Amino acid sequence: SFALRLRILDQPDARKVHALPTPLLGGAAVWAAFALTVLYNFNFSRELKGVAVGATIVVAVGILDDVFDLPAVVKLAGQVAGVLAALAYGVTLRIVPQSWPAHDWLNLVLTLLWFLTITNALQFLDGMDGLAAGLGAIASFFVSVTALQTGQGYLMFLSAALLGACLGFLPYNFRPGAGAQVFLGDGGASFIGFSLAGLAVMGEWARNNALIALCTPILILAVPLFDIAFVAVNRVITGKVGSLHEWLAYVGKDHIHHRFEALGLNKTESVLLIFFISFTLGLSAILLKDAAPHEATLLLVQAFFILSIVAVLESVGRRGG
Repeated sequence: SFALRLRILDQPDARKVHALPTPLLGGAAVWAAFALTVLYNFNFSRELKGVAVGATIVVAVGILDDVFDLPAVVKLAGQVAGVLAALAYGVTLRIVPQSWPAHDWLNLVLTLLWFLTITNALQFLDGMDGLAAGLGAIASFFVSVTALQTGQGYLMFLSAALLGACLGFLPYNFRPGAGAQVFLGDGGASFIGFSLAGLAVMGEWARNNALIALCTPILILAVPLFDIAFVAVNRVITGKVGSLHEWLAYVGKDHIHHRFEALGLNKTESVLLIFFISFTLGLSAILLKDAAPHEATLLLVQAFFILSIVAVLESVGRRGG
């Protein structure tokens, strides 16, 4: 109702799938639900403070974009500011071995790229009712389960709080047979992506196996990661974008949900199919922890073939779209 009073609405156009003006700012409610839960139940660790501060910056920039339609470069600058805030509190990937030259700087760069990739990947997938919030809920669920498996109770409750915030929003956004009552907006989608990226960085997914530690969050977030990579490669190969500025400014109906719809699925079917794919890959992440090396390899091969099937379907959808 607040968005309606202020006329903060997402207007239909040729690249969008909704037919009626729909209130934005639903993401502000998701952020508030998560923030209040965390503030009420947790003592803030230094890393959580960093994720919280960074996410708040990202939400604020996203809401400003929903209201004023900011240039893409300004939105990216706001996201970078959020990541820098998280980095200042020690939220850093530790992938590059210490024996490598400049390993600290390389880890900082990889952390920046990780946050920006996941944040924008979720934002790009906010193109059909329920999709971004649903993927956020699924990813939060599997982060919570894998955190429990690895004895990270603190992280489990944090991801459960994000899961609850996403699930609380879904009934107002994912309404098969009826239009959404409210949208996440850029603020909400980018908040979910940024928070998931932060939870993945905060976690210790395997103490003695670097492959499993790296692949666990990648499998949980495989759908948004695959979509942003597939779209990026396709846009470059087809000549749709030739520079970073063109990439930031480009908008089009070439994401996974658009391609599935081009195959003949309706919007609900497209969203549910993506949910099933994400859930299947999340199950692989759960099984990774106790897998023997050959079993872990088979799970990764399985995930590769699942995404290969998706790539084939997207290619067919691209020819038909």
